[in-house]
Amino acid sequence: MAAIADPRQFLESLFTSAVAAADPRRVLAANLPERPKGRTVVIGAGKGAAQMAKAFETLWPGPLSGAVVTRYGFGVPCRHIDVLEASHPLPDESGLHASKRLLAEVSGLTKDDLVVALICGGGSALLPSPPPGLSLEDEIAVNRALLASGAPIRAMNAVRKHVSTIKGGRLAAAAYPARVVSLVVSDIPGDDPALVASGPTIADGSTRADALKIVERYRLALPEGVLTWLASEAADAPRPDDPCFSRNDVRLIASAGVSLEAAAAEARAVGVEAIILSDSIEGEARDVGLVHAAIAREVATRSRPFRKPVVLLSGGETTVTVNSAGRGGRNSEFLLSLALGIDGVAGISALAADTDGIDGSEDNAGAFADDTTIARLLGQRIDAAALLQRNDSWSAFDALGDIFKPGPTGTNVNDFRAMLIQ
Repeated sequence: MAAIADPRQFLESLFTSAVAAADPRRVLAANLPERPKGRTVVIGAGKGAAQMAKAFETLWPGPLSGAVVTRYGFGVPCRHIDVLEASHPLPDESGLHASKRLLAEVSGLTKDDLVVALICGGGSALLPSPPPGLSLEDEIAVNRALLASGAPIRAMNAVRKHVSTIKGGRLAAAAYPARVVSLVVSDIPGDDPALVASGPTIADGSTRADALKIVERYRLALPEGVLTWLASEAADAPRPDDPCFSRNDVRLIASAGVSLEAAAAEARAVGVEAIILSDSIEGEARDVGLVHAAIAREVATRSRPFRKPVVLLSGGETTVTVNSAGRGGRNSEFLLSLALGIDGVAGISALAADTDGIDGSEDNAGAFADDTTIARLLGQRIDAAALLQRNDSWSAFDALGDIFKPGPTGTNVNDFRAMLIQ
């Protein structure tokens, strides 16, 4: 095959295909529940919740009402479902009001009613609901400590769900005896739907003892009131075998694996072999970047373990241990580390981006890098390693004009990484 003349355009086309495979309009149509005898109430939370709500009400063959909450700036107008907006990644008062609204929407229902829960990534921060004796400030402190800890998402959500009156299946319990059907877009490595948005409508098996072990392991500096709460039986979350969940249904409607397969098909359609390394990679973003760089170098210099030309794809959710008040997110941190690892090795181009369109603290999804990234930074007298140490990867790519900014995508199946090696 001929060389890819514009690697960035090629990599962006793969991202677009990955996102399209998780488009709410496409995945909801095949997962509509049966109409109930009574009311249909729609609730939801996450960065793509508004787009999911709009698609659902277009497809639903009957009356409905309800409310969903999404991140500020991610809302889209719906006819019958109220779209609320709140803060992410740290909760705020608007999120507190949204939690109360969703709990109110499901109160007083009967066994003839149906609750449809539209759940996707980002819902944890958008649904603050502190237990008695704790405040919104306490829940903000919990989220801030978790985000800076480097803990994997499973560990973070085990803590979050035990410091809440809405997460860990509690929203579904509040809807009992109505039937709850949860339609979940997974942004979780391994695709456990109970972990998406800390499972407001889906119970999981983690306990408050697990939460306390996580607090100790990651040395989380939590408010004293939160620690006291976690030590009390009142913090126990509903168990998955609770009878109130017996009629409920959980459907995973989109995931990173499906999206990566779509990207691979797009690459093969233009004659480039595609290899999916994994759809569930976790770990420190800069460490994952170095591993990806080592694989890319091996392919570029020795054509092993894969023959070039080839595009290597991966997904999952890395973490960042925050050491400084820099600008950026896990994808740009991964990419700057990768750039250091492939410096000067010709023929390597890469894109790393969050499929929801937002990576970390800024308004970009991620960035592009190649074998010239570090040299171009040095040409501007910018020390890439120093920026990486300061968690300031965004500044590096912004200085080069290599930021990738597609805007909110309306879905969220976690990180997307693609490395083209020619």
